[in-house]
Amino acid sequence: MGAFRMRWKRRRLLWRAWRARHKLTLQQDGGPQIPDQGVLAFVVLRNEAARLPYFLDHYRKMGVAHFLVVDNGSDDGSVEMLSAAPDVTLWHTRASYREARFGLDWLGWLLIRYGHGRWCLTVDADELLVYTGMKEHGLGALTRQLEQKGRRGFGALMLDIYPKGPLGAQDYAPGQDPSTVLPWFDPGPYRAQRQDPMGNLWVQGGARERVFFADRPERSPTLNKIPLIRWNRRYVYVNSTHSLLPPSLNRLYDGPGGAAPSGVLLHTKFLPEIIVKSREEKTRQQHFHTPEQFDSYYDQIGAAPDMWHDGSERYTGPERLVEIGLMRPL
Repeated sequence: MGAFRMRWKRRRLLWRAWRARHKLTLQQDGGPQIPDQGVLAFVVLRNEAARLPYFLDHYRKMGVAHFLVVDNGSDDGSVEMLSAAPDVTLWHTRASYREARFGLDWLGWLLIRYGHGRWCLTVDADELLVYTGMKEHGLGALTRQLEQKGRRGFGALMLDIYPKGPLGAQDYAPGQDPSTVLPWFDPGPYRAQRQDPMGNLWVQGGARERVFFADRPERSPTLNKIPLIRWNRRYVYVNSTHSLLPPSLNRLYDGPGGAAPSGVLLHTKFLPEIIVKSREEKTRQQHFHTPEQFDSYYDQIGAAPDMWHDGSERYTGPERLVEIGLMRPL
């Protein structure tokens, strides 16, 4: 019965993605000019003009062949920037991000239409994937190694990086490496457990739990993701990139300290614009299944706390993350 329910759920989510295509408008004339080879990146964003220059440069250097981007009503210059990039295909929608399963229905359709049989990287604009050997071996080499080992995907811990001093007090210029402004992270503790019925991992802990959810750790953010998958049109993301169907895909990542090869998604949420963005997102109510329960979270961010503490560690690169067990090389 459990397997039947999971099949039914997968079909229902795929149908939602199929219907969601009607909410998307292609920005350029003609069809997308997507290369036949290489890793494709799939992104939903809104008002990320400050992050986009470095984000695009980071993933281009890693070997992303093309970006398939859904813009959800940006008015800060993001659309103009993306429209001018030859390796970006841009869709637009003003539909509700929350009602589209936080953008998963839109990306689900693009993955069905363009991702089948391809290695696909699904990330947010504030997530930068890092892994061992990335400077010498790009995503093409990584995916070839994964295929040689019979692996269909690559998991990652979402690692919050943050400044020392009050949030919002730093300076950041578009195109700058965010880790130079947000050079600190929590090396632990992190905890992981498997959840029924999908067998998906649930990792919590780290900086946001310590600072914002110390009195309610059960509500702290989920930190496990499986962002890189050799896609099949029968696959579907269920909750962000935290979990997938069929359930076997959730075994691709077993968390910090696990045996599966993995990377880290540097989470650049806490750039100086975070104060203004948090106030706006509290008003928009487009994040979280029960957004009203997280008003205090936005209020705490708006109070500009200093997230640094004596246990903070400076980020120096992927090798250190391997040493402390937050990622594992192939």
